[in-house]
Amino acid sequence: MKAINIGGRLVGPGHPVFVIAEVGINHNGDVELAKSLVNAAFDAGCDAVKFQKRTPEVCVPSDQRNLLRDTPWGVMTYLEYRRRLEFRLNEYAEVDRECRRKGIIWFASCWDRESVDFMEMFDPPCYKISSACLTDTELLLRVKITGKPVILSTGMSTMEEIFMAVNTLGQENLLIAHTTSAYPCDVSELNLRVIGTFRELFECPIGYSGHEVGLAPTWAAVALGASFVERHITLDRSMWGSDQAASVEPSGMKRLVENIRDIERALGDGVKCVYESEHKNRARLRTVLGPGKSAGNPSISLGESSQ
Repeated sequence: MKAINIGGRLVGPGHPVFVIAEVGINHNGDVELAKSLVNAAFDAGCDAVKFQKRTPEVCVPSDQRNLLRDTPWGVMTYLEYRRRLEFRLNEYAEVDRECRRKGIIWFASCWDRESVDFMEMFDPPCYKISSACLTDTELLLRVKITGKPVILSTGMSTMEEIFMAVNTLGQENLLIAHTTSAYPCDVSELNLRVIGTFRELFECPIGYSGHEVGLAPTWAAVALGASFVERHITLDRSMWGSDQAASVEPSGMKRLVENIRDIERALGDGVKCVYESEHKNRARLRTVLGPGKSAGNPSISLGESSQ
């Protein structure tokens, strides 16, 4: 299985876990908040930040456009609310400058073809297909023709739907994320062993996008072989917004990344050996040094009983 190059980083087995902080729409339409989230992700040691891009007139179903919604900006229609959250060219230009200044990779999940056209102005190193868009073949093909790596999220999808999406995109430049589309997600529905299932079925890097409360399942995903992980980031989980409760605050994100790096070191290469740090205890404590050579009194040879 070959690694995929995302912004100069190789992502795949044998390489450091690629950690993505999803800003998503947690910026609530405020570019200064977005830049604060970028800085928090950078300070935590994340490799990338991800945003979401929609064209509201395309993505909001006609029967929902005029539904009224209570928001921090007053009561407005759902279409107006979606427009209020979307960054335009000027805001994304500020995001781009901030990410370049910090030296952190950024990209977006695009929910429609027009959004891909928009994001191409910033030449992102990859694209993300959200779980909601996995069956949108026209969107998959639009992203594919950019020639850039694609991260495919698989929440709320059947295996048949996943195979169809993978066949559309091809595996040459693909990464697949196991996820469950509930916000937040109960741990009983995370089903992390799917990571292993995907690793057996597909010849591309497999990762994990977590929406749970807490960090332990994401660490477990790394131990199970996830090549990349994604978690939502927020400055405060009590902030207004649909994704805030399933997000990680800056201190938690820092701990998440630090412990992922510890897990990587702890997993090792799978080759059993005697470490230099063990030699002193081996000489002092090992009672059987080899066939016919014992140390200590009394000694118990291999295969003998102490009874």
